[in-house]
Amino acid sequence: MPPPRIILHLDMDAFYASVEVRDDPSLRGKPVIIGHPGRRGVVATCSYEARRFGVHSAMPSVVAERRCPDAIWLPARMTEYVAVSRRIREILREASPLVEPLSIDEAFLDLTGIARDFDHATDLTQQIKDQIRQQEQLACSTGIAPNKFLAKIASDLEKPDGRVVVRPEEILTMLWPLPIKRLWGVGPSTAEKLRPLRVRTIGELAAVPLERLRHAVGTHLAMRLSALAQGKDDRPVTVDRESRSISEERTYTDDLHEIGAIHAALLARSDGVAAQLRREELVARTVQIKVRAGDFTTWTRAHTLTEATDLAEPLFETACRLFESVPLAGRGVRLLGLGVRGLDPRETIQPGLFSGDEDDHARTIARVGDELRERIGRRSVTRARLLRKPDRKP
Repeated sequence: MPPPRIILHLDMDAFYASVEVRDDPSLRGKPVIIGHPGRRGVVATCSYEARRFGVHSAMPSVVAERRCPDAIWLPARMTEYVAVSRRIREILREASPLVEPLSIDEAFLDLTGIARDFDHATDLTQQIKDQIRQQEQLACSTGIAPNKFLAKIASDLEKPDGRVVVRPEEILTMLWPLPIKRLWGVGPSTAEKLRPLRVRTIGELAAVPLERLRHAVGTHLAMRLSALAQGKDDRPVTVDRESRSISEERTYTDDLHEIGAIHAALLARSDGVAAQLRREELVARTVQIKVRAGDFTTWTRAHTLTEATDLAEPLFETACRLFESVPLAGRGVRLLGLGVRGLDPRETIQPGLFSGDEDDHARTIARVGDELRERIGRRSVTRARLLRKPDRKP
């Protein structure tokens, strides 16, 4: 039997609010809310002092104002939060090559094979916590367990600044007394379906025969909840998005010689990559092209953008500039590819970092095109410039 996996879940404590308190010590010990007050505002996050009044993330601001009238409201500084998150991610990568961010302030690490056992993993985790505190003056809570599900639950048990270890022999002792809402997939709708079963805890759910559970919530969800209630979760830690890339390339039957045809090909690749970014709600920071000549000589060129994007135009413009540096010397292009890396969830990028209304308008048009292609075919919407004839050689 293989040894158990050792998975770490790390969650920064009240991340946005903690960064603000760090940068302005006069806020320490006070109820701080990140967001916009008023009728249309929503709480992004808040300090633990504000949470004592019942304030929490995603709460309407008017409710938060009633519950905590003396709170200090601050706008989100996403530029700073993203910068801090990137530095913390580098600390995590030093501990393990397998880092899977869930959001700007939490991540999984696979310590299997790095830590000798759970005691060693506990020591490594404390070193990570200490390094984050020393470098960023911020606290985090951690959970160490044999799988992702248990590690995430564990990290939430002793907040803030907690460190909880769940060894294989302790799984059911820790898990079964917890309320069923702790199970992934048990929201208000599923909880209502489970109500006739009269189960309150995960342990009680674990005792329900699978057939009864299937009748209540359906086969797929029943099997997943049954496995989780036994502490089973075999999902791997997947490498983080920033290490991922998205790319498109095409090999041409006849080499491309005309610059118009080459630009049209780069634009088509830019459209495809940008659409994929939007589908995955990502933005990219680095653009790379790959050019292969008819004699199979291959070049790659890359450039990092000043602003992350999910639009085709910045990708295309950058690709064209990169192509100018390729020494084709009259040779035709056999293969042309465009890719992006340095990926981030779009919601972590402050809107002000984009070019404002112009980019928002372009993004709206792009999404309309995405929807039309999805509904009636990829060729249903084509750029006018892709219909132009090529003009001159590079």
